[in-house]
Amino acid sequence: MKEIIGKKLGMTRVFGEDGQAIPVSVIEAGPCAVVARRTDEKNGYEAIQVGFGEKRKKLFNKPIMGHFEKGGVEPARMLREIQFEGDINVGDLIKVDIFKKGEKVDVTGISKGLGFQGVMRRHGFGGAQTTHGQSDRRRAPGSIGSSSYPSRVFKGMRMAGKTGRDKVTVVNLEVVQVIEDQNLLLVRGAVPGKKGSLLRIRKTNRVR
Repeated sequence: MKEIIGKKLGMTRVFGEDGQAIPVSVIEAGPCAVVARRTDEKNGYEAIQVGFGEKRKKLFNKPIMGHFEKGGVEPARMLREIQFEGDINVGDLIKVDIFKKGEKVDVTGISKGLGFQGVMRRHGFGGAQTTHGQSDRRRAPGSIGSSSYPSRVFKGMRMAGKTGRDKVTVVNLEVVQVIEDQNLLLVRGAVPGKKGSLLRIRKTNRVR
């Protein structure tokens, strides 16, 4: 098993053996119940469906409740499939102990939504000069195309717009500490999203 679902709790710092402060993200990783199996014979591929988090039962419709009842597990806030080939049964729990201190993981989540932003914040534009008669174009994008040709705005032009709330993966984060009795995973550095946002944590297959 190489993957688990978790929730971002925030950031703090811990101290290494040499006394250096290490900034870490605190993630509540699991436990995730196995809700269903996907098999080659029935589905054409091998995977498991896992659930994480709590949600009031009255917020689920009858088909989804029937899906959880068939697996004999409590309704979960988030359902995800994980590729897996091995011996595991519906109802089993995947816990944070699948990770060890010093391992590298990739963390995927939804970044913070920043609303409608201008080009300087959204794309890092430098802005215009503030002298020589400039009065109201300090943070403007400038020209977005000429008039006679091509007489249109090219697709992909960097302009103002909604910013953030994108799917982001941060790779090669080091596992600093695993606290099994509290289902906590401490990884070095920042992870996407705000406090309480859901994350997918998996052992990295990238080598630096």
